Amino acid sequence: MRWPMRRTFSGPACWDPFEEIRRTQERLNQLFEDFMPMEEWGGGRVYTPAVDIKEEEDKLVVTTDLPGINKEDVEINLKEDMLEIRAKTGKEKETEEEGYIRRERAYTQFYRAVRLPSSVKEEGSTAKMENGVLTITLPKMQLEEPSKRIAIE
Repeated sequence: MRWPMRRTFSGPACWDPFEEIRRTQERLNQLFEDFMPMEEWGGGRVYTPAVDIKEEEDKLVVTTDLPGINKEDVEINLKEDMLEIRAKTGKEKETEEEGYIRRERAYTQFYRAVRLPSSVKEEGSTAKMENGVLTITLPKMQLEEPSKRIAIE
């Protein structure tokens, strides 16, 4: 049988208002982590964006969200059946304060590598970026004619 836990209270001196702020901050961080997961990579934090892969008859269409990223800052690599997407951005925010300019930079990195469900060709592949959504179209490799069995005489 478990007895109820006894709590002792020794007055306001035990209450730490900053502890409640820390717990609230941790909860908020967890909410953002669930929305856009991050990993430690190369000494900094890197967002791992969600990826949709749609298989059509003759191609694969890969879609991912890269908010705030310009197409010039995106690198796409294709090695055999592995697609790798890297992106980074740095933004400056300027404010004037007593005649001084303060610059605050927010640096964001995205990285995602996915194994593709079928072999694709590099030639004929296209990528477009529109409103923070990257869409990559990869034509599938055409299968060679099926092998024919040779009868033994």
